[in-house]
Amino acid sequence: MTSRTAVPSGLVVVDKPGGLTSHGVVSRMRRLAGTRRVGHAGTLDPMATGVLVIGVEKATRLLGHLALTEKEYVATVRLGQTTVTDDAEGDVTATAPAAAVAAITREALDAGIAALTGPIQQVPSKVSAIKVNGVRSYTRVREGEDFDLPARPVTVSSFTVQDVRPGPGVLDVYVTVVCSSGTYIRALARDLGAGLGVGGHLTALRRTRVGPYDIAGAHTLEELTEDFRILPIEDAAAAAFPRWDVDASQAELLGHGVRIRAPELAPGPHAVFGPDGRLLALVEPDQGQARIVAGFPA
Repeated sequence: MTSRTAVPSGLVVVDKPGGLTSHGVVSRMRRLAGTRRVGHAGTLDPMATGVLVIGVEKATRLLGHLALTEKEYVATVRLGQTTVTDDAEGDVTATAPAAAVAAITREALDAGIAALTGPIQQVPSKVSAIKVNGVRSYTRVREGEDFDLPARPVTVSSFTVQDVRPGPGVLDVYVTVVCSSGTYIRALARDLGAGLGVGGHLTALRRTRVGPYDIAGAHTLEELTEDFRILPIEDAAAAAFPRWDVDASQAELLGHGVRIRAPELAPGPHAVFGPDGRLLALVEPDQGQARIVAGFPA
């Protein structure tokens, strides 16, 4: 196993398999990397597959900022059945009449999807990991508690139908979704079915992109076990954030936590690099200065 002193800082883009929790992937990465300093940028449900961005060592400081980026999914929505979890892992709680499902037109489907596109207010699934008074929502469900979750603002940039396939008493809709962090795809499935009056839930979900990191650059756990590949922290930051190169004097000031002038930076985090190409910090503009939101000392 790699020694802790030899562990490089960077990101690992994992193609998560179904049936494994995000925490399970993190545990596997800790063993492969030889360090406990590992985290992920945005949970995937056990049922879901696809891109899970893992941070190792100093790159864990990038994760909270990466989690705010846009995400892309391919999914299958089954109309005609409602489940307790809003996905295929929960028991079916209601089934619509087959005639009602068969009567859904493409025009009605497109209108239902249009209503869930753009800036929307979304009520998360009750079996989500959202905390209510310090307790996970799914824990309250398991304990039989009756409660409501408040709606939250999210943005669904695109919600596109790729295919529609009728089945016995159901209609499977294959979609792609591009959305902001915090959007629940199973809640979109639930709300689409509710809007059409037949109920709905998610039967398959694959995340194909988190910010600039897509499925083409992801590696399976089997591949990583054979060849542990890590994206160096400098490359990872340059791909995810606008780059700002500073001179030696500016680099020294930032290294001591001192704000420097940054009058021309656009809003949002920027990756700052020193003359030697090393990542120094993530900063945000604040009244003409650079405010450090994450530092990466040598």
